[in-house]
Amino acid sequence: MGAFTLTEDAIDGRTGCYGTDGYDDIEEGTSVTVYDGAGDITATGILGTSTYAGGLCVFDIAIDDVPTGEKFYQVEVSHRGKVHLTADEAEAGKLSVSLG
Repeated sequence: MGAFTLTEDAIDGRTGCYGTDGYDDIEEGTSVTVYDGAGDITATGILGTSTYAGGLCVFDIAIDDVPTGEKFYQVEVSHRGKVHLTADEAEAGKLSVSLG
């Protein structure tokens, strides 16, 4: 579906990178929730494999079985607020979210 980038307080660990301090909820396996246009949950996934480079921690977003037919979606990582994207953006894997 896309990528999530943590731009502050990222640490490169042995099994991937993760957030610290106020970002300690951000790591591989953190929940990702997809909502439809009405705000109902339609799919869930996780932050997948992470890469640490230059102080940034970049995660793949892994979400299976997102239903089609919506004009737009809302995506939320952990409890960090929703971002909006069109169905075309979602299907093309163009979700790009950053925090920090």
